[in-house]
Amino acid sequence: MQKYIFILLLFFSSFGIAQNNAFKAGENLTFTASYNMSGVLTELAQVNMVTSEVKTSKATLLRLKCTAATYNKWDSFFKIRDLYESYVSPTTIKPYLYKRDIFEGGYSKLVQYKYSHSNGTVESIITKKKKTGGTYDQKKTLKISSNTKDIVSTIYFLRTLDLKSFKSGTSKTLPVLFDNKPTDVILTYLGKETISTGIGSKMCYKLSISIKNSDVLKGNNDNILWLTADENKIPVYATFKVAVGNGELRIKSATGLKN
Repeated sequence: MQKYIFILLLFFSSFGIAQNNAFKAGENLTFTASYNMSGVLTELAQVNMVTSEVKTSKATLLRLKCTAATYNKWDSFFKIRDLYESYVSPTTIKPYLYKRDIFEGGYSKLVQYKYSHSNGTVESIITKKKKTGGTYDQKKTLKISSNTKDIVSTIYFLRTLDLKSFKSGTSKTLPVLFDNKPTDVILTYLGKETISTGIGSKMCYKLSISIKNSDVLKGNNDNILWLTADENKIPVYATFKVAVGNGELRIKSATGLKN
């Protein structure tokens, strides 16, 4: 299941370098997550994306927090309680600290990345359960490129881009660090489309997603993200298809918007 959460988050990936004029501290986005079960698209979970300000001794950062939780009636089937968060520069969305704490169907894992951009490295700690009880840590120093981000900072970074200047068919590739592995995500701009959403009818930028050298995502036009074609660039709808089925993410509410 964790790969499917990763796929959902990949829909909010990035095209390039920009300044943040799209969101601020205090924004709260709520989504419903659905999955095709026995031919029926069923709402299984709620996803929240919340921003807040964090002051350190050296800087003021944005905390980007994403949570996913199955509804109580589905917990006995497959309980999910996931937390993903990244601490970033409010203007460039450059990440400095990333944390991931997941519980999925009895499986749990803790991940932490500390970035050293001057050295081009990430200090990684992954904590897992031992089969015999207790936990153990995997510690590594990873080399990264200058534009490598974790999945959460990548989610928000996309929204800082001037997508109105993109031409249909434009594709970009960027590295996303996930489970200590750089993953090349390919995004293609497909143009604009008006769709009905939980926050009203919206003109949207439409983007497709694929993963380089991977067959995790299936189909040519089944993995799509829609962002509002305004200054906020809110992710309002996403569809995905994998080997064992398909699903979607729909916005339910949006408060604390910057614009």
